[in-house]
Amino acid sequence: MNNKILFTCVVSYLCISSCVQAEDTLVVNANAPGASTASEPAAVDKQATMGSLGKRSIANTPYAVEVLPTSLIKRQQLQSVTDLYRYLPSVQGDGARPQSRGMQGSVVQNSMIDGLNVVSTTDYAAEQFSQIEVLNGLAGALYGPANPAGIFNFVSKRPTDTPRHSVTLGTGTGTGTLFSTELSGPLDSGDRVKYRLNLLNDEGRGYTSGSTRRRQLASLGLDFQLTDKLTMQTNFSYYHFYQKGLPAKFALAKGTVFPTAMDASDGRYGQYYAGDDNRTTTASVHLKYDFDGNWLGEIGVLRQIADRESTSVTNTLTNNSGAYTSTVSSATASRFTINSYLANLTGRVDTGWLSHDLSLGMRGFVWKNYNPLGGGTTTLGSSNLANPQAFAEPNYPDFTDRYHSASSTQQSFLVGDTLTFNPQWSLLLAGSENFLTSSNYAKTGSRTSDSHDSGTSGSASLMYKPIDNLTLYTTYADSLQQGDVAPSGSNNAGAILSPYRSKQIEVGSKLAVGKTLLTAALFQIERPYAYTLSNGDYAVDGTQRNHGLELMADGDLRSDLHIFGGVTWLDPRLRDTGSAATQDKQVVGLPRVTSNLLMVYDLPFVRNTDVSGAVHYVGRRATDNANSSWVGSYATFDLGSSYHTQLFGTATTFRFDVTNLTDRHYWTNIVPGALTGYTGSGYASAQLGSPRMAQLSMQIDF
Repeated sequence: MNNKILFTCVVSYLCISSCVQAEDTLVVNANAPGASTASEPAAVDKQATMGSLGKRSIANTPYAVEVLPTSLIKRQQLQSVTDLYRYLPSVQGDGARPQSRGMQGSVVQNSMIDGLNVVSTTDYAAEQFSQIEVLNGLAGALYGPANPAGIFNFVSKRPTDTPRHSVTLGTGTGTGTLFSTELSGPLDSGDRVKYRLNLLNDEGRGYTSGSTRRRQLASLGLDFQLTDKLTMQTNFSYYHFYQKGLPAKFALAKGTVFPTAMDASDGRYGQYYAGDDNRTTTASVHLKYDFDGNWLGEIGVLRQIADRESTSVTNTLTNNSGAYTSTVSSATASRFTINSYLANLTGRVDTGWLSHDLSLGMRGFVWKNYNPLGGGTTTLGSSNLANPQAFAEPNYPDFTDRYHSASSTQQSFLVGDTLTFNPQWSLLLAGSENFLTSSNYAKTGSRTSDSHDSGTSGSASLMYKPIDNLTLYTTYADSLQQGDVAPSGSNNAGAILSPYRSKQIEVGSKLAVGKTLLTAALFQIERPYAYTLSNGDYAVDGTQRNHGLELMADGDLRSDLHIFGGVTWLDPRLRDTGSAATQDKQVVGLPRVTSNLLMVYDLPFVRNTDVSGAVHYVGRRATDNANSSWVGSYATFDLGSSYHTQLFGTATTFRFDVTNLTDRHYWTNIVPGALTGYTGSGYASAQLGSPRMAQLSMQIDF
């Protein structure tokens, strides 16, 4: 962290606030845009998309669902989806694939934009979305086959009914100079066509010396009111994310352990030329038809191309005295293409004293991988943590010279029925029939392995409302997911395992107290676990069983005090492994306790000014499958403030935030040797957590 930059940001913010209060030509307006969240529903009234079920009230839904709203995204100046995950206590999102409840997500099945499958291992700008909706745990009955890692749905910003324009200027450590603009409103006099344009350029250095960072976004949303009942929504976005020179990933060799975390702002732990250069283009169309105010229909299609040039370095620790060897791999997929689709029909039917909320749906995707023909692994050299070395840049392959390496398809037919017996009791039944295919290909174009499978997923939820503001529920879910692909180095490398079946039981409650929603969920998830056996075969040999408790609060404790966050207790265990060394051991990288809590307070003595504080806690984590070594717990703290005013007659918002206030050094994103399970060694990799950083911005609304 550059203390001079931090000092400059603080002084600038204080000077701006002081000048604004002193300047006679400036008028403070309590209704300035951004001064409140009145345009958002209260926490107790929030809704989320629940797959084929459509929009459902969170307070009355028999699943643990968390919604991170646009007000929080703006207030905390969040820039990436990884930033968003830090505020969700049941989510681990520091790695490439997000996960909930300690279950690793997949590349495609668990991530959505507006309900349509997208790639999770590329980058997205937080400024592109109005909110993120996370359904924790199993969701195969609502979305089709997926890992038991939850569903992460990013909701695109929609055009507004009235003209709204804003410009934001910002700067900070690890971000560079930021300029963004949002333009929205009707395009015609009859308000039949509306638009929302979002442009972003954020360019500068990263948080280490010699690093570079660039974020460029262009997104356009158009809404067409084709008839009084038929609406067409279109979205197009292009995002370029470039980041080089940050610390390398660290991995363990046999018999080694992670040292005390180093200072991530020290550029010597990485290479200036190593990192990511990713371009993601996404286009989608939704048609929504209101038949009679009761029955609603929707059809959606999405096309995404994610091009990646990954040149990240891995430092493998070879002894416990700090020696390491640096390597770079350029063999991973450099292009993903996705075609995903959905069709839903929802409505209500009364049959005597029993009412039915019915849903019928179909969804799926075609996903293809392309790898560079000249990709491989290169050893850069060896060094020691006491004196890290810079290595010469290797000769990288042409990332655009690719071969088709893999294809996967999913097709699901879904049905759901919420039976309401009386105001107190209801039953939700949902299920899906699923068809899955996967194929892998060699550089020559020949097929090396393939699979064709099918199966069902189902869930049943019983809900009881003893009083209007309290929902008690129990949910049982049985969900299908695509089997893993045997990793390189195993006897059956490239083979596709049969689909897995995961099971979950969840008991929960949702209590609305004023404008605050309090939720609690007790759960158990069990799934098959695959790893490379002692004989060299990659196969299922054991289960992962996670018990846990989630507590969450969201809403206004008082008119001037808002809370968002909670705590998760998790007991992730390996079972039936056939080895005393790993039997009933804690899963690598998963803490027993995590907590993320944000509080925002409107200052009574400084009008239109709020202060926010957040704490993020992660417990200690095992770094090998025998639990013989661990990485310690850590806590980081964020502090921020925003001030809303009228600057020369124009609504203006100043924001200042500091993350990792105490500049804590810590290890994050600890994962086993293979994301799909344990390798033969079972040794972990990890990354250094971000250092203290500050951001200052000014948003002008006109």
